[in-house]
Amino acid sequence: MELEELYKKIEEYKDEMIEMQKELCARPAISPESGGEGEFEKAQYIKKILDGIGFDSIEEYDAKDPKAKNGVRPNLVAELRGASSKKTIWFMTHMDVVPPGDLNLWNTDPYKIEVKEGKIYGRGTTDNQQDLVASIYALKAIKDLGITPPYDLGVVFVSDEETGSKYGLSHLLKVYPRFKKEDLILVPDFPTPDGSLIEVAEKSIMWLKFIVKGKPTHAMMPGKGINANRAASNLICRLDEMLHKNYSEKNELFDPPESTFEPTKKEANIPNINTVPGEDVFYWDCRVLPNYRMDEIFNRIKEEVKVVEKEFNVATSIEKIMFDRAAPPTPKDAPVVESLSRVVKNVYGVDTKTVGIGGGTVAAYFRRAGFNAAVWGKSDETEHQPNEYCVIENMVNDAKVFATMMLQP
Repeated sequence: MELEELYKKIEEYKDEMIEMQKELCARPAISPESGGEGEFEKAQYIKKILDGIGFDSIEEYDAKDPKAKNGVRPNLVAELRGASSKKTIWFMTHMDVVPPGDLNLWNTDPYKIEVKEGKIYGRGTTDNQQDLVASIYALKAIKDLGITPPYDLGVVFVSDEETGSKYGLSHLLKVYPRFKKEDLILVPDFPTPDGSLIEVAEKSIMWLKFIVKGKPTHAMMPGKGINANRAASNLICRLDEMLHKNYSEKNELFDPPESTFEPTKKEANIPNINTVPGEDVFYWDCRVLPNYRMDEIFNRIKEEVKVVEKEFNVATSIEKIMFDRAAPPTPKDAPVVESLSRVVKNVYGVDTKTVGIGGGTVAAYFRRAGFNAAVWGKSDETEHQPNEYCVIENMVNDAKVFATMMLQP
């Protein structure tokens, strides 16, 4: 069959794809850790769409989470049989989205899409709904045209990607038995404006929570207390200097090429100005090149903590929120990378380049389990921002990329 016929069929779905974006946006799927109810409603809607297409199998693998709606975080796997089951070509996207943030920065309601100038505005429209929708309609085109693909095809929709994947792919890999080493696995969740980059390696990720405890007192009598805010601020500065000084090597595969160490979230300590805080809580986001040992860095951090504890007479605890060592990279000549590179060239007319990144993707879980996975995407990089949008042409063309990969011999 000519690719032109396949591409024409996908283009016919454009209005349906926009409608699906509308329905997905109306089901926010925010993690309980970020103040939401989870992905249950969104998963039920996606299952309804999948049922209508007619897959050979649709299965749900729930992870228990008492904080989520109905106590579960759902994960969906749908498969379409091909001429051979020697391998499966997988496309995995995530259902959860990040909170919208300050609503005053949005020009539209983040949960009601607005379509204008070839774009769909709304939270999650790019991350990760653009390619969630594209993967479904790529398979729908193959199904509607009566094509038997050379190999089995599968789509996976996971929960919890934005907050660590404990209830998502990490859970799924423990309970789903049919991933094979021969499989081609694409995770379309690394968008670049021209779609030229294929992510094959990631940095180690270390998220740390620091709780500094002093003694509260009235601000006009500071000597009667111990200012946890001052001690925490000193610790932040000491860590910033130590980490950047001692772990400054570069690897040009990655962008940025060096490890990154950033103080990020800070919890409220006291509601009023005139009290010395007795506790201060802050967080650190570290993205570390694979050549560094995570435990060694963590031990150096603890040494700095001890110095601050002694100098300011505070007690400090450190909690490992995330401590993910870098997974083995996907080889540049892996079949999934070579197939994707050919297809992107065909659809978008660009030559691709393999890279490593600091942002963790769920592909790391595949790689640790021994499966090669490639991460790719094309967008204007508005994810996690106010006024996030999906370019409709990208969504349609991504479906063409996926459908073409599905038919590769």
